[in-house]
Amino acid sequence: MEMEKENTLKKITLPVEGMTCASCVARVEKAIGKAEGVKNVSVNLATEKATVELEPKADINQIIKRVEDAGYKVDSSSLTDSKKNDKKEKNLPENEYHKKIKNDFLIAMILTIPITIINMGMMWDSFHYIFPLSMDYSNKILLLLTTPVIFISGKRFFKIFWNNLKHLTADMNSLVAVGTGSAYLYSMFITLFPEMLQQAGAETHVYFDTAAMIITLILLGKWLESRAKVKTNSALKNLLELRPVKALVRKNGIEAEIPLENLSTGDIVIVKPGGKVPSDGIILNGSSFIDESMITGESIPTEKTTGSKIIGGTINKTGSFEYTVTTLGDNSVLGRIVKMVEEAQGSKAPIQNLADKTASIFVPAVIIIALVTFLGWLFISGDFDKSLINFVAVLIIACPCALGLAIPAAIMVGTGKGARLGILIKNGESLELAHKVTTVIFDKTGTITEGKHSVTRILTNDIPEEKLLQIAASLESKSEHPLAQAIVSSAKSKNIKLIESDSFQSLTGLGVRGTINNDKIVIGNLKFITDNSIILNGFDEASKEADNENSIIYVGINGTVKGLIVLEDKIKKSSVAAVKKLKEMNIKTVMLTGDNRKSAQLIAAQSGIDYFEAEVMPEEKAGAVKKYQSEKEIVAVAGDGINDAPALAQSDLGISVGSGTDVAVEAASIVLMKDNLLDVVSAIQLSKRTMRTIKQNLFWAFVYNIIGIPLAALGMLNPVFAALAMSFSSVSVLSNSLRLKNFKPR
Repeated sequence: MEMEKENTLKKITLPVEGMTCASCVARVEKAIGKAEGVKNVSVNLATEKATVELEPKADINQIIKRVEDAGYKVDSSSLTDSKKNDKKEKNLPENEYHKKIKNDFLIAMILTIPITIINMGMMWDSFHYIFPLSMDYSNKILLLLTTPVIFISGKRFFKIFWNNLKHLTADMNSLVAVGTGSAYLYSMFITLFPEMLQQAGAETHVYFDTAAMIITLILLGKWLESRAKVKTNSALKNLLELRPVKALVRKNGIEAEIPLENLSTGDIVIVKPGGKVPSDGIILNGSSFIDESMITGESIPTEKTTGSKIIGGTINKTGSFEYTVTTLGDNSVLGRIVKMVEEAQGSKAPIQNLADKTASIFVPAVIIIALVTFLGWLFISGDFDKSLINFVAVLIIACPCALGLAIPAAIMVGTGKGARLGILIKNGESLELAHKVTTVIFDKTGTITEGKHSVTRILTNDIPEEKLLQIAASLESKSEHPLAQAIVSSAKSKNIKLIESDSFQSLTGLGVRGTINNDKIVIGNLKFITDNSIILNGFDEASKEADNENSIIYVGINGTVKGLIVLEDKIKKSSVAAVKKLKEMNIKTVMLTGDNRKSAQLIAAQSGIDYFEAEVMPEEKAGAVKKYQSEKEIVAVAGDGINDAPALAQSDLGISVGSGTDVAVEAASIVLMKDNLLDVVSAIQLSKRTMRTIKQNLFWAFVYNIIGIPLAALGMLNPVFAALAMSFSSVSVLSNSLRLKNFKPR
């Protein structure tokens, strides 16, 4: 019943505008969480999106209203117009917010330059010769220049501050608004009513330059932050841009170019050399080499012929071909990748809880510290000006912008880089957990080995190898058994002509028998040969020599064994290298297989696996995973089939290797697009690097505050320098996250 309820949950993504710090994230999550029918909510400051899981009864309009009541704006058009949303994603650098922040910054900078020159120049006697105005007139000019900075460029801070005040909450905007507003109002009062303060014997120094410079520097930081955010989201943007705009289709014998959005399942599409494949499909005729590196990370182009599956967004290199469209949009490989990356970037890693808890108490604590600073200085020194400046400095240095970006920015870049390498990480939790893995459990067939047998040796007696292979392949061509197909493939690769058999009989699990040119042929395992009273002719000793191989096929002709065909499921080249790398990282390696012990022992020895368990049934694999978990191991399971799904689901970290089955992909936390076990190592290395980046980001986010707040409270930090430090703390966090784009697996 619980499972049914879970399956009815709907997941939506809402772009939220106006969030500036970790406190904003907490407020938006709280607002959405209170709406009826909302089960889970995760808000990401770096992507400026809220991912919401809700029941069918939930009212989306009510959710949007709650967010807007909290002082933020929701772009609901993305819920109804996915094409418009894709277009918006592709044009991220020029979006409305980016333009607005840039314009506000330029206005503030143009006005702040003369404000600073006049304010600083008034301290020098020589300046009065160039600018022969009294202090009173100078202050009035400064008031005129500063007012647009506060109410045009800085309007965003005061608008959100007012909304926060109505809800009795506070965030980074509140700190900026209170700090700059205090400096501006005090300076305006001195300018308009100087005699009142002079009569009280107080100083009449104005702080217009402080208010203007704080606004300008914070806007500069926000603009640089906006540019950096675009870069952190470039992986998703690049994936969306893989799709061509148009497709060349053939309908009723006529070729026509149509927009991609008009393409339908079943359409016949023509792809010419150098063109992009518009959608997923199956080749009807023609052949080519296709560059799939943008999807799978595989650098070598893949050969495609009639019947081959192709992926939308890949690039046709040489030939021309026609294919039929099988899937489009969100159901295509590229669509699912984009969705997976988007969800991963919107998810939260467990370490985020630390930042969230800190943010919830941070801003109120800072306001208290700032008030204590103001009252303390006023009480000790009696200097209102000094008290005000220190009050403003504490508020500005403490803005928690960097704290809100420290973790999501790194996760965005990390998951994006993974996607470019063909490593699809489903969520932030998986990305964080991968670096803790202590044991990796591998499936054997199709994961460590290639999953298909091939002929490795032929042993004969009184007959040429080619003749034995011809007879065996001719009879086995009637069988659909994988070992039979491997023998036929070996004969075809050597251009051996097959002979038509006169009779054929297949016995499941044993072998085949029949007649070719009046010769009685029996092909199969040892039991089948002895059951048919075939003389081993010395091949019982030869079979012991080949006993370590996976499969031995005996070929009996007219009552006597004439030879053996030895087949092997070869170990992938990447398996040995991957196991070696994992062991270097002090990670235990285990192999679980349903095969016999002797075969499993050989594969384990050849690949370097630490431990193995043979003859394990699919339903027993999950139990084996539990056993290692009970020993306090953090277990990752790498598999590719339906029989691996229970173990993948039971594991701490499920890794689906290769394209895998749909069931394996669903059960896994990480999907590897390439059939390469070295990507298991790469995923763990990427996790370690991302976690290191997150910790560095948290250090930089906190260090400004830990050092800056006491300095500001003690009167040792000018508000302008506080604004500069606060702005660049966010930029440093984003820049550090962007370094993940240079990650290369070792």
